[in-house]
Amino acid sequence: MATQSFHDEAPDGDLLTDYDRAHVKLYCRLLDAEADGADWKEAVEILFGIDPCAEPERARRVHSSHLARARWMTEHGYKILRLGRPN
Repeated sequence: MATQSFHDEAPDGDLLTDYDRAHVKLYCRLLDAEADGADWKEAVEILFGIDPCAEPERARRVHSSHLARARWMTEHGYKILRLGRPN
């Protein structure tokens, strides 16, 4: 999964972005990892290809912002995605 490009910080705000659309699968995998009780360090290494020991601050920032966006998608973004509203 780490071959897909990503930003160090996921988008925030109330608009569904092209970045969100391109990363829906990543968001789902993050939510699955959390639901399964996976350690965030393992998830960030597998999903983003970031070594949390070598880059602890970046790894935490990437994981936290993308997980927050994944949660936003489950509460708000999916409605926009489903209705096909423009961003």
